[in-house]
Amino acid sequence: MKSRKREEVFFKALMMASLTLVFLALTGIVAVIAAKGLSSLNLAMILETPKGGYYLGKEGGIANAIIGSLYLVAGATVLSLLISLPVALALQKEYLGKRFADITRLVLDILWGTPSIVYGAFGFVVMVLLGLRASLLGGIIVLTLLMIPIMARAMDEAVRLVPFELKEMAYAIGANRIETTLAVVLKQALPGIFTGVILAFGRGIGDAASILFTAGYTDEIPTSLLDPVASLPLAVFFQSGTPVPEVQARAFTAALILLFIVLVVNIIARLLGWRFSRNIVR
Repeated sequence: MKSRKREEVFFKALMMASLTLVFLALTGIVAVIAAKGLSSLNLAMILETPKGGYYLGKEGGIANAIIGSLYLVAGATVLSLLISLPVALALQKEYLGKRFADITRLVLDILWGTPSIVYGAFGFVVMVLLGLRASLLGGIIVLTLLMIPIMARAMDEAVRLVPFELKEMAYAIGANRIETTLAVVLKQALPGIFTGVILAFGRGIGDAASILFTAGYTDEIPTSLLDPVASLPLAVFFQSGTPVPEVQARAFTAALILLFIVLVVNIIARLLGWRFSRNIVR
């Protein structure tokens, strides 16, 4: 009995230590980035594009990278959602056989684990073959490929958690498969669907390798899908590698803005998830 008690105390302490480590990691990341980036944070950094001499420490801002990142991830998120949600719903056993669904999940898992630089290289080769240059469109397409497996698998797990008894009740009152999916399954899985969108969004907005050769980089705000586009991850990458201290500080400011966007989107998604979780049958 004493041995079991000691074991319980040990694992409780281990869990608390793990939770503390997670909170300390997040707090440490935010604190370091904020301490390094707040000194250069001002309205000019947010509202202006780079001007002459910006990369030598003179005036200008990173509005091009902020807007470019939002363009890229917004376009990729919409396309990924339009593809991933039907895939996740189709993986229900009412639509696909178990064997084919398992193979599809395996393919998605492999794509999820594929390094983003591989997506970038693939996109670059395809764009060269098609005669396209680095552009907003190229970046959106590659980010979409990167985000689909993440979003689809997260949504699939949310759909699989919907109790089958709810579906049976819908069938019992005369609903067909499509009506049951839209009225019952989709409604019950909404919090998990939001989670999948946010997971993919966070991966997409913070990725640099996949868009390095496909989206390019420019000091201007794109006005067309075929224009090159800047992004916050690449702004951090390029500016942190310069020898000018003022520009290096601006790299941390870009990282701080990127972190802020991710935190705000996560909070909004969590609030929406709580709002829709009221309708969930547990």
